[in-house]
Amino acid sequence: QVQLVESGGGLVQPGGSLRLSCAAPGSIFSRLHMAWYRQAPGKQREWVADITSGGNTNYKDSVKGRFTISRDNAKNTVYLQVNSLKPEDTAVYYCNARFSYSDYNYWGQGTQVTVSS
Repeated sequence: QVQLVESGGGLVQPGGSLRLSCAAPGSIFSRLHMAWYRQAPGKQREWVADITSGGNTNYKDSVKGRFTISRDNAKNTVYLQVNSLKPEDTAVYYCNARFSYSDYNYWGQGTQVTVSS
């Protein structure tokens, strides 16, 4: 079992920033492919960004240049720095993990990001 714990969400004004964190078990963290997804009310869950165990990153087009995914293997944590937030970014953000080459996904409980004036 891989248990993920997210934190860092909150209420911010448009243009604001947050740093989301996701902690994973230390014994296996370096082997995990990590990703962030989000789900807005009435919408399907969508992929936002991911980072491989080797450090390669990918982003959803609408967040490129604003969001940054990173990992700190020493802290067994993956981050999503979200800058220049827009109301359209409002959603529950979920941490996702899987072992490389595995189809089984582990999910965190989610952290709410609300962008509103």
